[in-house]
Amino acid sequence: MSKGTPDRRGKPGPDLLSCAVTLEVRDRCLCLFLQRAARAAARRFDEALRPHGLTNGQFSLLMSLNRPLPAALGSVAGLLAMDRTTLTANLKPLERRGLVRSLPDPADARRRLLCLSLAGRRLLAKALPAWRQTEQAAERQLGEAEAARLRALLLLLS
Repeated sequence: MSKGTPDRRGKPGPDLLSCAVTLEVRDRCLCLFLQRAARAAARRFDEALRPHGLTNGQFSLLMSLNRPLPAALGSVAGLLAMDRTTLTANLKPLERRGLVRSLPDPADARRRLLCLSLAGRRLLAKALPAWRQTEQAAERQLGEAEAARLRALLLLLS
């Protein structure tokens, strides 16, 4: 068996997955860089929002419902880049806490419309200064121009 050729069990030979490949992925993989940055940002925002009993994901979900009219589940899922099943799972604890209400769509009872409750609006209003402070700290770290550039680049990828 030559070096790098799969063995009879189909396992790659030594040079197909060398340490150089690991270093290549570590140093070039956009997905890995995005995941690392997302985790670090999530930790910062989670810490800031924890005194309000929210995670960064819950804050974003509640904020996505801060609109004049109830929102269809599908439109919220699209905004947050979530599938409907994941969104439904994330909504349940917020509904149990009385922060979100789910209503049948009067035009189609099979569809659900989502809206913030008064308690949800109040909690968002209390949590907003913590979010702003954390957002401003991240922007200071990057600089205003780089923060705007990063948003534009991330929007291209999403």
